[in-house]
Amino acid sequence: MEPMVNVTNITKRFNLSKKQQKIEKTHEKIKVAVDGLSFQAYSGEIYGLLGPNGAGKTTTLRCISTLIKPDTGEVTVNGHSIHSNPDGVRRTVGFLTSDFRLEDFFTPNYLFDYFSKLHGIDEAKIKIRKEMLFDKFGIDNFKEVKIGELSSGMKQKVQLAISLVHDPSVIVFDEPTNGLDVITAKVVTDYLLELKKEGKTIIVSTHIFSLVEKLCDRVGIIINGKMIFSDLMANVMMNHGNLEPLFFDLYEKANGEL
Repeated sequence: MEPMVNVTNITKRFNLSKKQQKIEKTHEKIKVAVDGLSFQAYSGEIYGLLGPNGAGKTTTLRCISTLIKPDTGEVTVNGHSIHSNPDGVRRTVGFLTSDFRLEDFFTPNYLFDYFSKLHGIDEAKIKIRKEMLFDKFGIDNFKEVKIGELSSGMKQKVQLAISLVHDPSVIVFDEPTNGLDVITAKVVTDYLLELKKEGKTIIVSTHIFSLVEKLCDRVGIIINGKMIFSDLMANVMMNHGNLEPLFFDLYEKANGEL
């Protein structure tokens, strides 16, 4: 079976300003955020990218979603290259990130229509899709309330609905439950499992062991921009019991200390 998402040996470097060097506590002028990273994700599965803050998870997801280009390497999504056919990738991918900010003075109703039209969706399909997603996430009663007046949980639900306006085959979520209350987090994770049953390919980044164990079919552990482990979750649970001891063993070996 061919992977829906194929990440092959990507590397991404960033120039660091003096201020960034101070924050990073380094004198190096270049930061290697992703270092020769490869993995595959298949239809009907959830792939979890697990790693500490600064490991390169978000940079990897941005490369997959065409928000940035890797310096070297290739990513294909449903056969579309991020280099030669980025529009094909964008039609296939729905990307949700904490950096996605909705303008406070617009309503969920307006924004859903706006982003749907950007994707070229016709009015009849917009109506059907909006009704389904607004009902799923409990947005209906707030659809004419300005974004700035919504709770953080409701804003996250609206962001999620908007990222899925075009019914993408591949869903990429950066820290999907970050900052959410337990009720909203359950709504989001339950929906991810529904999307998996529909045959979607889902890639999530997180630093939460229990989330990966609950949701994911495969896991890749990223440390210092490198993929140091990737396997089926079933194998991880059978061979290690759970993720935490495996992760810290790998982390200690990669860094020389905890």
